[in-house]
Amino acid sequence: MVNWQDRRNPQAGGAEVHLHETFGRLAAAGHRITLLVSGWRGAVPRESLDGMDVCRAGGRHSFPLVVRGAYRRLRRERSFDLVVENINKLPLLTPLWMDEPVVALVNHLFGPTAFREAAWPVAAVVWSAERLIPRAYRDVPFHAVSESTAEDLIRRGIARNHIEVIPGGIDHALFRPNPSVERFPRPTFVYVGRLKRYKGLEVVFEALARLERSGVEAHLLVAGTGDDRSRLESAARDLAVETHVRFLGYVSEEEKVELLRRAWATVYPSPREGWGLTNIEAAACGTPTVASDAPGLRESVLDGRTGFLVPHADAEAWAERMARLCTDAACRSTLSEGAIRHAARFSWERTADRTAAALRSIVEVRATDGSEHRDEHEG
Repeated sequence: MVNWQDRRNPQAGGAEVHLHETFGRLAAAGHRITLLVSGWRGAVPRESLDGMDVCRAGGRHSFPLVVRGAYRRLRRERSFDLVVENINKLPLLTPLWMDEPVVALVNHLFGPTAFREAAWPVAAVVWSAERLIPRAYRDVPFHAVSESTAEDLIRRGIARNHIEVIPGGIDHALFRPNPSVERFPRPTFVYVGRLKRYKGLEVVFEALARLERSGVEAHLLVAGTGDDRSRLESAARDLAVETHVRFLGYVSEEEKVELLRRAWATVYPSPREGWGLTNIEAAACGTPTVASDAPGLRESVLDGRTGFLVPHADAEAWAERMARLCTDAACRSTLSEGAIRHAARFSWERTADRTAAALRSIVEVRATDGSEHRDEHEG
């Protein structure tokens, strides 16, 4: 597997959770998996993690420059049946320079959203590299984590019959309702995720300001780290809601579960995601979500059944939906029950089983094609 990061990387996010939860289970089932990723200051170059041999080369920005050499060194140690490239951030165009068949795993692609997050030169590189995907990965099988991601790939020129949708899962032993855990005593929303500009959290701050002006008290707990924290803190002050927003920083998995159980609802205002893992984790705890009506999130949140979908940057619409959750206990109860039912459809075991079956079929087809080629040659 080739990915920019492993789950121990300080910049790791949902893509890395998906990778380790899925392929860690494949490793436990007996598959031999090498994970080639970038490193960071202080990272060990090699270690065993979740049953996988993790090899780190270069850093966050130099990884595309060193990944080919690292791959060649690994091939001198062992052979591989196939390569899975997790297309995350900048496509590495592996089918053009790897010897084994490649499978592309895609959580989501940035497209124009890259210009909201990164400086113009970096965003332009990402945007341009994504435009190469249809040509560089023309005959490659794709695994997409959602129908929204599959539709994005199709719009970019990938054939539908080359795409298999395999949604992510959750750990139901960890994320589940607990009747003994009470909700926060006053209306409290929770955001769990990275603090990045493109996540769009300021629209929730604007909604809080509108709620306050209308006489509805609501609070927001922000759990996570990222390079956008200082800007977000300034935005909260500018909107005079700093007393209603609390930044928690990094939280452990146990703390995250408690937050999801105690929240009146979670918020996810991103304009584009591949899936929305935190929304499903919240749903499994019986907590609805207010999210942007955006690709990917439309599948992790079912509007009116497990939460609400609202136009991404419409603060008035956000305030209206959040106010309803603050004031309508029956609505919260109905959404909570629907959320639990929706989350029950997803598990990491199911994701790993489907992924293993899909990869095995690719290896078997390759073996058959090779056998037929040898027969023809001998004949």
